[in-house]
Amino acid sequence: MIRVKVPHKDDRENGMADESTLVHSFQKNALEEVRVSISTYKGRKYLDIRVYYQGDDGEYKPSKKGVALSPELLPELETALAKLKTHLD
Repeated sequence: MIRVKVPHKDDRENGMADESTLVHSFQKNALEEVRVSISTYKGRKYLDIRVYYQGDDGEYKPSKKGVALSPELLPELETALAKLKTHLD
């Protein structure tokens, strides 16, 4: 896991987290990737699943496409993903 210190909210583009730990990422297409991380905002932890896009400078930046969930909802997310997989098989 990679821990990243995120700048103060006033200095961020779309800013959610004060601190973020990258858990997993995968390429969505040539210019976007999906990042799954654990974020802390105002002392509370969140699960963050977000699309990042490649900017003109070549760096990936967070988009507004994503969701932040309370860790208590992880079992519901796991259930939803299992049902989704069943429907795709």
